[in-house]
Amino acid sequence: MPPKNRFAELLPEITAWRRDFHENPELLFEVHRTAARVAELLRGFGCDEVVEGIGKTGVVGVIRGKTDSKGRVIGLRADMDALPIFEATGLPYASKTPGKMHACGHDGHTAMLLGAAKYLAETRNFDGTAVVIFQPAEEGGGGGREMVNDGMMERWGIQEVYGMHNMPGIPVGQFSIRPGALMAAADQFDIIVTGKGGHAAKPHETIDTTLVAAQIVVAMQSIASRNVDPLKQVVVSICTFRTESEAHNVIPQTVLLRGTVRTMDHTVQDFVEARVKAIAEGTAAAFGASAKVDYQRGYPVTMNAPENTEYAVKVAQAVSGQVDTDTAPLMGAEDFSFMLNARPGAYIFLGNGDTAMVHHPAYNFDDSAIPFGSSWYAGMAEERMPAA
Repeated sequence: MPPKNRFAELLPEITAWRRDFHENPELLFEVHRTAARVAELLRGFGCDEVVEGIGKTGVVGVIRGKTDSKGRVIGLRADMDALPIFEATGLPYASKTPGKMHACGHDGHTAMLLGAAKYLAETRNFDGTAVVIFQPAEEGGGGGREMVNDGMMERWGIQEVYGMHNMPGIPVGQFSIRPGALMAAADQFDIIVTGKGGHAAKPHETIDTTLVAAQIVVAMQSIASRNVDPLKQVVVSICTFRTESEAHNVIPQTVLLRGTVRTMDHTVQDFVEARVKAIAEGTAAAFGASAKVDYQRGYPVTMNAPENTEYAVKVAQAVSGQVDTDTAPLMGAEDFSFMLNARPGAYIFLGNGDTAMVHHPAYNFDDSAIPFGSSWYAGMAEERMPAA
């Protein structure tokens, strides 16, 4: 079964929405123009309810099926925010705002869900309620958490929730998914190493924080290689090493280290947090220095419920017939995990073809993927809430 014919008809219109969003990227919770446009379109489609300001700047649209019943309620989610990247695509619809770019395809996600909302509002060929969710601040702001904390699930009685993300390197029209852990938990940490600064020509009179911090960086790599079961996935990366001095002859008093931890298992996550602290503090103490660790839990593991994954696969199979049901888990993170922690559901990848990877300045969403994505969103409503 190919994508729904209606989306072939709507493709020019949906593409125009997508390119308008691409030209006008907004970051984190500051998606005011995008959210206003989304709300305007949803009202124009005839949604039964459109509410703005959920989770600060999120938008929720409610579409009820043909029958006035107390049927199932499912949520369909797309993200709206862009990234702080200078675009390098040279496209005629490239970002008009230097330093901001839709480099992750959220413009495409938003447009595809809008297309599905228009179709569902036209046809209403389902028995229940479809709640379309347009989320801000996926890129580091935790917009999914904010929408959940704002009572979204309870307010509209959402029972299941589904999301989608494009993926470069997978052919357009192909879907990829797996039950269980699909994407990692993402934590971050700051370590301030304090020693005794002084003249570089007299290191014996100092406690050299650069040496101590370097030892911490090296020792941290033992967590994945020597502390955690090799069959468990874990990444510990220190990405910032910053001293308070740029002079050639000064041993600094303090050094700042910043990094990230990625895990797929709650037990491993707890263990790695403890090891990061123990290694930093213990290594510093061995050299007569001190280390203060600020460890922050970020996005949880994106965990697909097995039964809901089967529903997502069934619809994807109907849309394109091309579904990888055992895709490898990714160590990237996704704040749709907060919604999956609140309600059972599933998250699926849709191929974006042979394009630059997401978060790259040359990335662009492939508009030919729109009919597949919109069909899947709409198909989830019709599959999970079939009309009598």
